[in-house]
Amino acid sequence: MRPNCRDRSYEGSNRPLLKLIANMTPGKALDCGCGAGGNACLLRGMRWRTTGVTISPSEADAASQCCDTVLLADLNSGIPQNAESPFDLVIFSHVLEHLLQPSRVLGDARRLLSAKGCILVALPNVLYWRQRIKFLAGKFDYEPTGIMDETHVRFYTFQSGKELLRSSGFEIVTATGDGDFPLPFFRRLLPGAASKLDVYAGPLSPGLFSSQLLYVAKPTS
Repeated sequence: MRPNCRDRSYEGSNRPLLKLIANMTPGKALDCGCGAGGNACLLRGMRWRTTGVTISPSEADAASQCCDTVLLADLNSGIPQNAESPFDLVIFSHVLEHLLQPSRVLGDARRLLSAKGCILVALPNVLYWRQRIKFLAGKFDYEPTGIMDETHVRFYTFQSGKELLRSSGFEIVTATGDGDFPLPFFRRLLPGAASKLDVYAGPLSPGLFSSQLLYVAKPTS
């Protein structure tokens, strides 16, 4: 039987993604695919009020500790109608790759945004350098988590991620990535210095060095 997101609990947060809105005025956020509330807890510390959406009852219980409201819904059917808009921020952190029609929820998000609102998107990069090596070796194997997560139904590159947002009625404000340089020997000798270099890896070449692709976008005028 194919694994189902309903049976999982995602407890992590995405600090590199939320860092992109560090200078944004706090308001109302809608976290689509909120997991157990990791991002909502960080947003609360940034003075945001967050509504979470998840398909998992166990995630909904956990997320209620940091979210003002949690809605139980399958995003394949769109953002639930009882989401109290407008929102100043709509977040899709590693969510769109799980959906059969991601353009549907992006269209919903566009309608739910306030006049100055934006969306925040994180996607796994199927052409990340480590993944390219596996492909060259003839390996295309699904895994329990990560870029080749067995619950993913779509795969994205840096360019196709941008095209998805543009075709759904958004213009890109920021497009970058989060990852690392392929420096295994240097990493063993000077791990601290290697970590500092990793900060520049995504912005330098998101399509190659980024394990996750990060976007800020706003509705097209």
